[in-house]
Amino acid sequence: MTQAAGTIRPGGRSAKTREAVHAAVRALLDASPDGTVTVAEVAERSGVHPATIYRRWRTPEGLVLDTLFEELSRRSPLPVTGDLEADALVYTRQLLADLRGDKNLLLARAFAAATRSGVLDADGLNQFAEPRARQIEAMLSAAGTSELDVQDVLELILAPAYTHALLDNPLRADADAERLVDNLLAVLARRRARAGAPGDDAGAPGDDAGTPGRDAGSPGDDA
Repeated sequence: MTQAAGTIRPGGRSAKTREAVHAAVRALLDASPDGTVTVAEVAERSGVHPATIYRRWRTPEGLVLDTLFEELSRRSPLPVTGDLEADALVYTRQLLADLRGDKNLLLARAFAAATRSGVLDADGLNQFAEPRARQIEAMLSAAGTSELDVQDVLELILAPAYTHALLDNPLRADADAERLVDNLLAVLARRRARAGAPGDDAGAPGDDAGTPGRDAGSPGDDA
């Protein structure tokens, strides 16, 4: 897997370059009517040579995604208390509230644009999202929730939240966060029930191998 440029967090000159580029991208996004930037604009505003930007971020979409994901992780870190329901509710309420503003909606649009254009492959897109994914993994791990993973949170919380926002019908933090988290917890409960169901090793209830008395014969059998 190729390291997505811009996703590393080095020190020294590289860190200063990244900070300058991110500051330029944020300023340009604030003034952009359609949420896009160009490498030339970023280079001019940041003082970083275009070749350096292309080498580290590859595309304008990569610039936007790296900047917005970094800002999101810094501005709104996920809680990690070990209480999955409480942590997920805090996270989901904040997410839905943010999607009613410009920043997170801009991130959703940038991610969708990068996906549609094909300028970033799946590995590149996933690596820009990696810092946020690590926070979600930490939240699940703290709760001892091995039955769920980042993909589950994506499908059950992020996907419906971002889809509604992109359709100009954002969900409400007060009305919808609990419903989304309930869906996540229902999946968790179902998987735990399956894993702990008696007779799983010998066959499901009702199977010949798992039905009490079937081998010895039931009342009324010839045996």
